[in-house]
Amino acid sequence: MMHTPTLRFRLRVLGAAGAAALLTAAPAFAQTEIKFGHVGEPGSLFAASAEEFARRANARLGDKAKVVVYGSSQLGGDKEMLQKLKLGTVDIALPSTVMSSEADLFGVFEMPYLVKDREHMKRIEREIFWSRLAPEAEKKGLKIIAVWENGYRHITNSRRPINVPDDLKGIKLRGPEGKWRVKMFQTYGANPSPMKFSEVFTALQTGVMDGQENPFTQIYSAKLHEVQKFLSLTGHVYTPAYVTVGSKKWASLAPDVRKILEDTARETQAFVYEKAAKDDEELLGKIKAAGVAVNLPNKDAFIAASRPVYEAFAAEVAGSKEVIERAIALGK
Repeated sequence: MMHTPTLRFRLRVLGAAGAAALLTAAPAFAQTEIKFGHVGEPGSLFAASAEEFARRANARLGDKAKVVVYGSSQLGGDKEMLQKLKLGTVDIALPSTVMSSEADLFGVFEMPYLVKDREHMKRIEREIFWSRLAPEAEKKGLKIIAVWENGYRHITNSRRPINVPDDLKGIKLRGPEGKWRVKMFQTYGANPSPMKFSEVFTALQTGVMDGQENPFTQIYSAKLHEVQKFLSLTGHVYTPAYVTVGSKKWASLAPDVRKILEDTARETQAFVYEKAAKDDEELLGKIKAAGVAVNLPNKDAFIAASRPVYEAFAAEVAGSKEVIERAIALGK
């Protein structure tokens, strides 16, 4: 006579089968993590921008994917993160100046005193950026999905106020990893050196560097004002920041996820510009209150000294003369 399995045995079999089914199904329910890396410190415009984007995107993505922000160079410096985008180990990054070392035409945003204000930048983005510059990044395996901001850059140093380019002579100045910024400061007479942002505080504190140049938001959030005596409001370059993905990894994401990320990144620009304008006012006051001596340089002297940089860029980078002329015309 055949014995039917006991209830306990049958439950055990069903339980094992159920567990196996769950284990098999787990990957289908695992949420995709979208890693977003940037070099900004807590409180910086980069941090605020990336976190606002993540908040908005995650509300729309539901269980499809989740944007997780890694600030403070946790995923590497700008150059390393661009490489990781291409390899697919980072999903989104927020490069700024460094893009000119990837695609030469991005050096247009390294030209001194080119961008007048954020409205001018919006026109440059609409009329020039998407048609001329974004495709140059794509040739390098990078896709830009939105344009945000790093901001107007000013010089700080521990030696003297900078009123005219000659005041920079002999000053060891940290610059970002973009050759045209180096060229510009060499033209002004400084001794510039590219360096990762994460290393700047220590370099200034120890005297390896005398000074650096950055927007207020980067200066204040990285506490650079604590190791610098002078802030000169040169406003020499306006630097956009680019919400950038690796073309290969991007193509592997589901189309609806891509659409949410791209739409949200573009919509977040209005928040970024509003926050940046507010920071410009508030942070200058905080830097002054910390005891840093602030001066207004002779901008005409800097503009006059910048001509060789424009000439060298136009001679070296194909198509740049036309792009610069169009950008300048959009500011009139």
